[in-house]
Amino acid sequence: MKTRLLLAVAPILLMAACSVTPNYDSHFGEAVLLARAQQTIDPMASRNTNPVRGIDGKSAAAAIVLYDKSFTAPPPTQNIFNISFGGGK
Repeated sequence: MKTRLLLAVAPILLMAACSVTPNYDSHFGEAVLLARAQQTIDPMASRNTNPVRGIDGKSAAAAIVLYDKSFTAPPPTQNIFNISFGGGK
């Protein structure tokens, strides 16, 4: 009896599941496209004749030099055990 019921209901459930997927398929990839569009500051930047907002070339080059220098000669660390308790002088 259970097998007969299962065989009768299974095709109906399968057809119902197939009728839902075209709706999902028609919107496939929209979330990725929306996220990419929301993360783009200026989509027309390549056609813009005005300067792009941000940092200029000289400042960027100086920042890179300072960044590289921080690894070759790191700043001296401070003694964290030089904390005075009480006193207040």
